[in-house]
Amino acid sequence: MSKQRILNIDSLSLQELDTDAELIPLMTPEDEQEMNNEILPEELPILPLRNMVLFPGVVIPITAGRDKSIKLINDANSGNKIIGVVAQKDESVEEPSADDIHSVGTVARILRVLKMPDGNTTVIIQGKKRFEIDTITTELPYFKANIKEVNEVKPQEPDVEFTTIIDSIKELAIQIIKESPNIPTEATFAIKNIESNSFLINFVSSNMNLTVNEKQDLLAMSALKDRALQTLRHMNMELQKLELKNDIQSKVRFDLDQQQREYFLHQQMKTIQEELGGVSHDQEIEEMRKKAKSKKWNDKTRSHFEREISKLQRLNPQAAEYGIQRNYIELMLDLPWDKFSTDKFDLKRAEKVLHRDHYGLDDVKQRIIEYLAVLKLRNDMKSPILCLYGPPGVGKTSIGKSVAEALGREYIRISLGGLRDEAEIRGHRKTYIGAMPGRIIQSLKKAGTSNPVFVLDEIDKLSSGYQGDPSSALLEVLDPEQNSDFYDNFLEIGYDLSKVMFIATSNNMSTIQPALRDRMEVINMTGYTIEEKVEIAKKHLLPKQIKEHGLNNKDVSVGRKQLEAIVTGYTRESGVRGLEKQLAKLVRNIAKSIAMDEEYNVKVTDEDISKILGAPKLERDKYENNDVAGVVTGLAWTSVGGDILYIESILSKGKGLLTMTGNLGTVMKESATLALEYIKANAEDLGISPEVIANYNVHVHVPEGATPKDGPSAGIAMLTSLVSSFTQKKVKKHLAMTGEITLRGRVLPVGGIKEKILAAKRANIKEIILCEENKRDVDEINQEYLKGVTFHYVKEMREVLQYAITGQKSKNAKVL
Repeated sequence: MSKQRILNIDSLSLQELDTDAELIPLMTPEDEQEMNNEILPEELPILPLRNMVLFPGVVIPITAGRDKSIKLINDANSGNKIIGVVAQKDESVEEPSADDIHSVGTVARILRVLKMPDGNTTVIIQGKKRFEIDTITTELPYFKANIKEVNEVKPQEPDVEFTTIIDSIKELAIQIIKESPNIPTEATFAIKNIESNSFLINFVSSNMNLTVNEKQDLLAMSALKDRALQTLRHMNMELQKLELKNDIQSKVRFDLDQQQREYFLHQQMKTIQEELGGVSHDQEIEEMRKKAKSKKWNDKTRSHFEREISKLQRLNPQAAEYGIQRNYIELMLDLPWDKFSTDKFDLKRAEKVLHRDHYGLDDVKQRIIEYLAVLKLRNDMKSPILCLYGPPGVGKTSIGKSVAEALGREYIRISLGGLRDEAEIRGHRKTYIGAMPGRIIQSLKKAGTSNPVFVLDEIDKLSSGYQGDPSSALLEVLDPEQNSDFYDNFLEIGYDLSKVMFIATSNNMSTIQPALRDRMEVINMTGYTIEEKVEIAKKHLLPKQIKEHGLNNKDVSVGRKQLEAIVTGYTRESGVRGLEKQLAKLVRNIAKSIAMDEEYNVKVTDEDISKILGAPKLERDKYENNDVAGVVTGLAWTSVGGDILYIESILSKGKGLLTMTGNLGTVMKESATLALEYIKANAEDLGISPEVIANYNVHVHVPEGATPKDGPSAGIAMLTSLVSSFTQKKVKKHLAMTGEITLRGRVLPVGGIKEKILAAKRANIKEIILCEENKRDVDEINQEYLKGVTFHYVKEMREVLQYAITGQKSKNAKVL
């Protein structure tokens, strides 16, 4: 037996229908008598079914997809709703002919027609009487045929054999329903409530798992007793198949039970083996307890450990929580709760280490020595949180290794770039699958001490996501007042981080959360001068590249002059990372010559540099002469160091309008507007005719429009450029300036002075105009590297114009 099926006429697929009860009419003998008395028409439209046989009295849904079938159903549904249904001989035939269909079929009545969303038509039909095709009258638009009724030969009553067959069919049907898991038990009630013997036979025959030909043979039998006997044979065969299938499944289930039994036996064997020489579960826990006794925990931590290890002892080793709990216990035992490396307070040695590994960076080195000095005197000072701020390639990360060596501490570094999961800092809760501690606790476990030098690299590149805000999680880590009891979600108890020396690195302080920035001591690491880069290349970069490429000092020699040529002609960043790449390219070419036994110059010449590295690429950094009025050299700060910035202005006939180009930000646009309004208000004092201002449009442009530019540093340069255009007087050559302006004519100080001065020095600028308040920033720079540059400190915009355009000497000029 099977569930009632929905037949797809145009497809070989069958869909199981769950609403069997709705499609099983409980036909009474009176209903059967009324159906038998119906008179059939002489001609009927014929609907071929591909893989289904319809029996009298049975209700089935069918889905029609052929155009012929759909038209036939629509025509019949609008008429008397009577059609003839026959089965195809070969279900693979798409367009059957008269020879492809069986001659015996069933007259059916259309009960309901449904339009489906996929465009097909589903129709519910009920079989009425059997018929035989006499002649096919037409084939288009669909089959029509003259038919004759096939009468059913019923046994004469009383027939004890037939009655017994019917009872057997009912009993077998109920057994099959019970044995088959695919047939709902409600079908049992339907079988018991069928009163018509003929309908019972037809219903059972329709729902058995038989082929189309087998069902067609049953339909073609005129004698009801013969059909009932053949149906009973098929049912016996199906019941035997079901019992065999269930028997096989029970054997498989028994095999699984056997495997489970073997598993427990293996576990017992494992226990016996542990007793004979291995380590048992209880013995392992005892070893953990023994290891815990050597830990110098406080009472709170020790009681917490006892609770957790007792929980582990109660867990089944096969439970999913056992692995997480064991990892937790092992973490508590492996963490260096009471282990501290001994600090080396030899300050002279520390200075040598810092000077050996890094050239310049005097402020940073001085701060490290100060820290060591205070720590030596007090011996209990909480570690400060240092943040090394500067452009890429200036040695922020590598200085952490030198600090660790100078202190004699372990060195740890984690990169925070792109980190967006708070759990990476605080860890996961133990309730989660795959839970683990945060990277802070993991790194301390790896270091083996509780006072390492911990470098938090790229702290400005932390990002927020749906997993939380890692920068907020770092607030507790980097607060000296709170990190003595840092809480990790996995560890679930406080851990002392106050002895850890955290060193953060950053390229951009503006992207760091203000509360996090407030907890750190910022040490500015600006770019290197040309002289510093030459020394770094000579002492560090070149020897490193010679060693990494398998050479020695005898194979290559680069003079100071050649190193300076590489620095000025092929690098422009504030750091030395690009310089190292150029030196690597140079050494790599020499290594190739040695490997191929080619002749080369051991002492690199200028010609070798041009040949290997190509022509100098950085002419954009060079100063351009002010050949026309309106061109001013400004100084700018970028995330990779300082740079020079040209500001150009030009006049054209118009109505005094101001236009600006060059991808300028709001602040720079305001500076240009402010400068123009100042000129309008002071035109006579500046020697500018008001008619010129009113009758000429002003256009201000900052080259390299693809690069966004903003900030307050260009105020005095904007003003000087506009005055130069209005007066048509050129700006003094080899001059650069930076500063903000006010509407009252004051010059305000700006930041990034060191980076800007270094950029001016690289561009061969001879004189620089700064706000007088920026003098303190210049004094902090090593004066040795500022030789040849004259600084002019101003308070008012008139002083800027007097010197930049008229060439008068500044009262506060300082020549270095």
